[in-house]
This record gives sequence, structure tokens and C-alpha cells, in this order.
Amino acid sequence: MMEDSKQAASSETCRLLAEISRLFRAKGIKAFLVGGFLRDSLLGRKTLDLDIAVDGDAPEIARQLADEIGGRYVLLDDARKTARVIIPDSGLQIDLTTVEGDITGDLARRDFTVNAMAIELEKAASPDLTGLIDPFGGRDDLSRGVIRAVSDAVFREDAVRLLRAVRLAAELGFAIESSTAALVRRDLGFIRHVPGERVREELLRIFALPDAGRHIARLEELGILTALIPELEAARDVRQPPLHVWDVLTHSIMTVAAVAAVLREDRWEYAGDETIGLVPWSHELNEHFDEVISHGSTRRSLIRLAALLHDIAKPRTKTLDTQGRARFLGHAEQGADDAGIIMTRLRFSHREIELVKLLITHHLRPTQMSQEGMPTRRAIYRYFRDTGRSGIDLLYLSLADHLATRGQTLDRDEWAKHTAVVKHVLDQYFATPAPLPPRLISGHDIMETFRLPPGPEIGRLLEAAREAQAAGEIKSREEALELVRHLIGKNTTTTNH
Repeated sequence: MMEDSKQAASSETCRLLAEISRLFRAKGIKAFLVGGFLRDSLLGRKTLDLDIAVDGDAPEIARQLADEIGGRYVLLDDARKTARVIIPDSGLQIDLTTVEGDITGDLARRDFTVNAMAIELEKAASPDLTGLIDPFGGRDDLSRGVIRAVSDAVFREDAVRLLRAVRLAAELGFAIESSTAALVRRDLGFIRHVPGERVREELLRIFALPDAGRHIARLEELGILTALIPELEAARDVRQPPLHVWDVLTHSIMTVAAVAAVLREDRWEYAGDETIGLVPWSHELNEHFDEVISHGSTRRSLIRLAALLHDIAKPRTKTLDTQGRARFLGHAEQGADDAGIIMTRLRFSHREIELVKLLITHHLRPTQMSQEGMPTRRAIYRYFRDTGRSGIDLLYLSLADHLATRGQTLDRDEWAKHTAVVKHVLDQYFATPAPLPPRLISGHDIMETFRLPPGPEIGRLLEAAREAQAAGEIKSREEALELVRHLIGKNTTTTNH
């Protein structure tokens, strides 16, 4: 494996490339190390993704390679002749593509100059990069820190590159070169033709970045965001009550940025560390947000998506009361439906969609649990009964919403009260007994003890007993049955009356 003065590749990667080179040489397959792996190696960035272009049928070559080195074969795109070999227990994966024509012509069809370099696989160990093929000045652009399109047709040939330009610039800390930014704006309309699953993959990679809010703002600045999610356009310049410092669209983007602050991933530019330090944090919470929801998504990334979409229905629910104040009645529920439609279009999984819809539906709930003082055990029980473990995500979305509402006008006392409520609710969640304790009795117990038939009334009685248990009012099976007896008698008396 090649190395420059910045980085020596891992010995495992070196051994793997040497083995692949030997196998290909024995079969007479011409191969080149290309793309992101070469780029990241030149930058001294650790990478586990190998990109190899082969002079032959890449999917078939990948299938054979997987058999020979004990990897798992995945066909990525039969039409584009791309496939992947995943190496178990190593994190390494090899993407193989078919060289169309000669390697220089193949590089000319790639997206950005920093990805349009190659070196023959057999020469990859050269420490001085002897044999580097760089027809478009990619190495110079790496030194300059810019993302530049290989040609003026790159986005028309594959419009997912519109998103990739921003994502790559974000990951590398680069700027998008001005003429390339002009091409982005010119070709925005082509994003509509990109399959939803490819958009989802790029979006999730952006949302996974600690400073995702800045990059979502860059998508908006370039026009990509509303081209991709046209429903957001209606939120532009929609004014909100005086408590809000930004219009609905700006507030939504700023909420994404604020999520990073409350999750301890980035700073919030409108408040100091002591303000964010009031937000509860722990190892358990860190692990909670790292939970994988679906391929490519975690709670961290999906709470950012919910932040972007949480007020999407405000424009069409806006009304003015008799005093001329704006109201957005029902925007949470309608916004959840809108988000479901958008995410379905972008091929998110059912589990991802349901999580984001839940967060949007209930995003006002944390601030409604108590008007004065701390929420009661009964209120906390009801909250987690309706939201489950995602109630934790909601608490942090609520904090981010608070920051992105007030901006530079944040009231420190109100913020301190909000974070104190969040801490209290979390303390109750992680306490023993938890807010959702195991049931003391079952529906069968109620039917057998009181000779009642199955029906909705059994569920209501069970729920009443569990709520009383969560509130600390009953602690045993006998007390639960006594409560049910009392409720049955009360209902009977009411009915007879």
C-alpha cells in the first residue's frame, strides 16, 4: 500500500491489497486503486473503504474475489457495473467498478477532481506515488482544500452528486469551488430524478456529522434543500410570535444545529459552555443516542431530521387570533403526517419513519408536562407510556427547539427551569422503580376475580392500576385488585344512577 509523509496505512489493509493484487495478476486482471480511498490516503485520513476499478466485469470479479478471500458479495448497481465485497469482522469493504475505456477516460466520468485520481494496484506500494494518474489536478485541489467538478456535466449525469458535493466538503472541511457552486445552482432540478434510497444515504451521512446544522444551512444556501424537500419552501419568511427570533425555515435549520449542542457534539454560537453545561448528560445517554435504528441511521441522525421537519406544517396551519397573534393549531400532528410522506418518498425504513413521526407529533409534550414545579410521577408515567424510550429523544429535541426559538435572546432563568425539568424526568426514567413498571395484575386476573367478560373495560382498568402503581399509590397485587374493585363499584354506582 502506498504512503505519503502523512500516513502509513494499516498493516491489515496492506496485506489485503497485496493479496488482491496477487489474485488479479494471476487472472490477468488490470486493476487501479481509485476514488475515495486514494483521496483519503493522500490526506492522511483513516479509511476502511477501498475503491478499485477493474478492466472487466466488476460484479463478476467481485463475486469471485469474495469467494477467494472469504468476503460477502453485494451487488450495488448492475447497470453501472458496481459491486461490493465486505470483509467480516474487520470493517473493511471493497467497492469494485468497471473501467469504461482507458483509465483516463474513466476518471473523466467521475464527479470531483479529488476523486478522479488513480494508481495501478501493483504500484500502490510506491512511497513517492510513482505512477499516480491525476489528469484533472486532484492532488492540487486536495492541497487547496476545494471541491471542484471534473466537468460541467457531472450533476446532469448523476444528480445525487449535488448532495455529495456538500457532504464531501463537510467531511473534509473543504470549500466548494465557485464555478462548481454555480453548476449546482444551474442543475438543481435534476435532483427530482434521483432514486430516494440514494438521497437517503447522502442525507444520513450529512445528518451524522457533528456540525450537521451548518451543512443543512449550506444545502439551503445552494438551493438544494428545498429542491429536495419542496414542502420546506412554504416555511420561508413565515413569521412567528415575538418569542421566536427567526422565521419558520430558519428556525428549523437552527434547531438542527442546536441538537448538536445539546448532544454535546458541537458548540451553540448564541450561548456559552456554561449554558449548555446545564443540559443533563451521561454515558447511558450517549449510548442511547448511538443506537442504530436502521442501516445508516442512529437516534443522533434521526433526531436531526425530526428537528428539520418538526414545524413543516406551520405555514398551512397558521391563523391569527383576535389580537392578531399567530397560532399554529394542529401543526405537530399534521407535520408528522407530512414527514411520513417525505420520508416514504426518500425510501426511509418503516422504523425510521415511525420514530421521526413520533418525535414531531409529541415535540411540544415535554414543555406541557408541568405548568409549575416538576412533573408528577403520574405525568411522567403517561409521557413514557405514550413515547417509550423515544421520550428521551423528545426531551433533547425540546431543548434544541428552545435554543433555536430564542437564539441570542435566550432567557437564562427559563433555560435553567427547562433543563431542570429534563433532568428530573430523566432521573425518574433511570430510577428504580422505573416510570413504566411491570404490571402487578393482568387482564386475566381482573376477568377471573370479578367475573367480567373480555372487552375495552378490562384495558381501562388495567391502565388505571398501572398508572396508580407508577404514581406510587399501590405497590402489591392485592392493592391493585382492591383499586380495580373500587373502580368497578364506582362505575356500577354511576351507571345505576
